[in-house]
Amino acid sequence: MSIVKKRLSPEESRSAALEAARLILIEMGPQAVTLKAVASRIDRTHANLLHHFGSAAGLQKALAAYLADTVCETIGQKMAESPPGERNMREIVDLAFDAFDSGGAGALATWMSATGNEGALDPVIDAIHRLIDGMAPDAHEKRLMHEDTLALVLMAMGDAQLGGPMAEALALPRDTARALACELITGRIAAFWAEQGGKPAS
Repeated sequence: MSIVKKRLSPEESRSAALEAARLILIEMGPQAVTLKAVASRIDRTHANLLHHFGSAAGLQKALAAYLADTVCETIGQKMAESPPGERNMREIVDLAFDAFDSGGAGALATWMSATGNEGALDPVIDAIHRLIDGMAPDAHEKRLMHEDTLALVLMAMGDAQLGGPMAEALALPRDTARALACELITGRIAAFWAEQGGKPAS
């Protein structure tokens, strides 16, 4: 008895491929994210994946965008739950650090850059721009958020690559970089609102 594959729409097929790629990234690392591996994971043909992504580099870039969109959507939801002056910054910092560490985004971006996939961080930057543009209409606050995002992403990237060994070598708790990121950004936000004459009304 033959088993007929479930027919998926192009969008469903692409989404299934990206979720499979995400799991492969977490389980085996960025070098394992290939068209062949993803096709095998979702029982599709190599040609089917080639149609959607064009190449392994295209798949990796689409995966980076998928990861960035997912974490930015979650951060956006968290930020929308409380007024700008009362957001839980540690929660947002943890989401960003987790995305680059256990979520694999840091390793993926590093691998893409090392293998000549130009614009490795473009999808991440695009997603962050959409998040900030949707939440900070004031030009001064937008500048602050861009600066804080720069610091947060660089710290999260570095922590994903070197945070564990460095914290151990310096006899510091593993989450020290997260705590420092939270302290830095919280202090900058407090100073910003003090300059603006107080927190915005909720």
